[in-house]
Amino acid sequence: MTMRGDDLVEARFYEREKENKLRCKLCPHFCLIDPDNTGICTVRRNEDGVLKTLNYGQVTSAAMDPIEKKPLYHYDPGSVTLSLGTRGCNLSCSFCQNWRISQGSPRTRYYSPAGVVEMAGEKNSSTITFTYSEPVVWFEYIEDVAQRAAERGLGIILVTNGFINPRPLQELIPYLSACNIDLKAMSAEFYRKHCGGGGPDPVRKTITSLHEAGVHLEVTNLLLPGENDGVEQLEDLCEFIADLSPEIPLHISRYFPRHRLKLGKTPAEVMERSFDLARKHLNYVYLGNIDHPRGRITYCPECSEELIDRSYFNLKNRLESGECPHCGREISGVFNK
Repeated sequence: MTMRGDDLVEARFYEREKENKLRCKLCPHFCLIDPDNTGICTVRRNEDGVLKTLNYGQVTSAAMDPIEKKPLYHYDPGSVTLSLGTRGCNLSCSFCQNWRISQGSPRTRYYSPAGVVEMAGEKNSSTITFTYSEPVVWFEYIEDVAQRAAERGLGIILVTNGFINPRPLQELIPYLSACNIDLKAMSAEFYRKHCGGGGPDPVRKTITSLHEAGVHLEVTNLLLPGENDGVEQLEDLCEFIADLSPEIPLHISRYFPRHRLKLGKTPAEVMERSFDLARKHLNYVYLGNIDHPRGRITYCPECSEELIDRSYFNLKNRLESGECPHCGREISGVFNK
């Protein structure tokens, strides 16, 4: 288990190349890092031929959040989760909602892995969620927390862009209870234009691997007007998810101007159209960042009964042991945990 001392913690998943350069292998950028420089994420630095993490245990934000805020709608509804964020990100989205911590230099406070697990116990939280910024670039710390959390029977949740290489992902999977993956678009051009590179293929592989491993999975797609909100693009995204399983919940989220991108907010009619389109492919579709009654309700895919209403996180749950009380259809997810 990694321990924090006076020195920075050595990162994992890298190789030494000539002229003291280091090749980071945590994410698909495969950054080649010169001495005294960082990779794209800004939190993994080449120090004298050793890759060090600059954010181990450094917490920018900590709060007890409703699980629905992640958003996770089909995992332990009505529960609260200890939520932690750090600085740094392996993408640089022009529309980032939390850019001050993901791409800035915010103040941080050190939390030890043992301290986080103790805090979760004190707060009566059965889960620890890594969120707010990008968990992938916090890999070493998350793994250390997860190992201690497993000893206490606590679940680990990631809210992530999913841009991670297969080997580190496979190491984390045994500790993961649930994930929400932000699939930003199905087009590599969108990632290049708005996210500083990358692309959808590694994210799709992450989603597939999590699904195949049996980790509870939900997907979020933020609609940017004129950029990724076209019918064909949403069809492609929904068909990809449905091919894995139409039971995977999709959260379609409304864009508001943030950070460097100053488009107008996503029109309400586009959100409604997207909701209707997605429901032709998927059994559970939700709308985020918009007050829309249908967009926050879980309906039974069999009989259309209203099962869970999440009006302003005031949960009304009619499920009985994870089943529809009207027709008995099992609802996908983790309920009554």
